[in-house]
Amino acid sequence: MDLRLVLLFLGMDLLLICTPGPDMLYVAARSLGQGRRTGLTAVAGICCGYAVHTVLAAAGLAAALRAVPAALPAMRYAGAAYLVFLAVRTLMSLRDRTSPALGSPSLDPARKVLGQSALTALLNPKGLLLYLSLMPQFLATGTTVPLGLQLTALGLLHVANCAILYGLVALVTARAGRALTGTPRATRRISAVSGTLLLVVAAATLTTH
Repeated sequence: MDLRLVLLFLGMDLLLICTPGPDMLYVAARSLGQGRRTGLTAVAGICCGYAVHTVLAAAGLAAALRAVPAALPAMRYAGAAYLVFLAVRTLMSLRDRTSPALGSPSLDPARKVLGQSALTALLNPKGLLLYLSLMPQFLATGTTVPLGLQLTALGLLHVANCAILYGLVALVTARAGRALTGTPRATRRISAVSGTLLLVVAAATLTTH
């Protein structure tokens, strides 16, 4: 592989990840509402989703999916609908009167958060377009390294970047959420903010092409 192309991709990828978008807001919502462990689990789920995107792209299935005109819009609407479902579920929890007296937020099981987060990443067409439109520009032709292997390497680099940067987002927002909670009223407010953030993510998914 061409080291210069890899470094150029690394810079571009870090810039894209650092730009606030659906993934970052989703991680912030999860971390703010349910703490560090849930936030980091959400990051792991997103990384799993992008790992699947990497496999699909390397196998050529992503390009085949793009050839179907209705595929990307369908992914966008399905992803937005799923995020709205999660937001409504979070907001509906505000009506639950069985919350602990100390006001600590109830936590979803790790496996559930992991699956929900992976599905969110898989249904994000922006992630698929990253592999289809941007990554091919950084593939070196005329080398002994197969293009599929190069694409896999760039995809795994993207997954690693997501893990590091979104992990930092999870830690920072979880700490902020922990500082703001402590009473049932504060916990309800945090849940309301988290649900609203998920609605914002859904809207961003619909408006991002």
